[in-house]
Amino acid sequence: MTTTTPTYERAGALRGIGAPGGDLTTPQKLMIFVLSMALFGLSNIILEVIPDVSVGPIDVSVSYFVFVPLTMVALFSPFWAALGAPLGEIIFTDLLMGDFSGLAEVEGFIQMFLALYIAGTVIRNPRSRGQIWFGAVLVVLIDKALSAIVDLSKVWIGLEDAEFVEGLPESILAIEGIGFGVDILISGILFGAIPAMWLIPALHGKIEPLLGVRPRVPGEPVPGAAPRAGWFVAVAVLLAVASFFFAFLEAWDVNIGVVDGEFRDQFGDGFLWVSVAAIVVLLAIATALFAAHRRRARGKASPRA
Repeated sequence: MTTTTPTYERAGALRGIGAPGGDLTTPQKLMIFVLSMALFGLSNIILEVIPDVSVGPIDVSVSYFVFVPLTMVALFSPFWAALGAPLGEIIFTDLLMGDFSGLAEVEGFIQMFLALYIAGTVIRNPRSRGQIWFGAVLVVLIDKALSAIVDLSKVWIGLEDAEFVEGLPESILAIEGIGFGVDILISGILFGAIPAMWLIPALHGKIEPLLGVRPRVPGEPVPGAAPRAGWFVAVAVLLAVASFFFAFLEAWDVNIGVVDGEFRDQFGDGFLWVSVAAIVVLLAIATALFAAHRRRARGKASPRA
């Protein structure tokens, strides 16, 4: 006689605030936004103290720790997590350090937002390592491709001169191509896909309940995901074009909102602790407000004696 082991199948929808297919509450959206902003800002502060390495004429550096924002967009709402991450970089590693380019910073913000938003939507199953790998590479692919197009446009239009590297072909296409490949390998795979394929499945189902959010279930709609519609593609293209305009502002010497204090050069690496302290304060305030909201919500939901 043979025995068969029954397989588990989810028979019904789990209940909970902010479940897939439902709407997140405003405090949940705000908490996801702040958490994404703080974590990506902190990861960029760590990068500030890691020296760049050169292999011959090629600079081998980490542009960003992709696995940090990728984890947020893969587990939570892609929109709010993608919106917060690039803002964290701008505030905590640019503005507070006195190295803020004003409106020109909008270029990087838009490009990173689009990259993370689309990648977070692609990862429908946070336990699928194939989707995680694709999402990590996609972040760098979109962000760096748009950035490379901007750099090439500046040279071709004549706004900037090409900066050739000794030992490499004197071709702007070759230089951008080599840099693009290095970013994919270092940021996209080494510090993106490899740690993310372990971290995201390990956190899936464990961290979301802390915010009262249902873990993603394959096959169910994801709150804040990019819609599969032609208008979204059109909006994404328009945002990409808008990022080019903001990038050209710096080349046109339009310096609006620039902060050029270079505080880190004046006070040393110890000044980075100012950004760390700001992150801690921001997280403490957001956590306290979110906890107070949940207590009020539980109080209203509890039956009266």
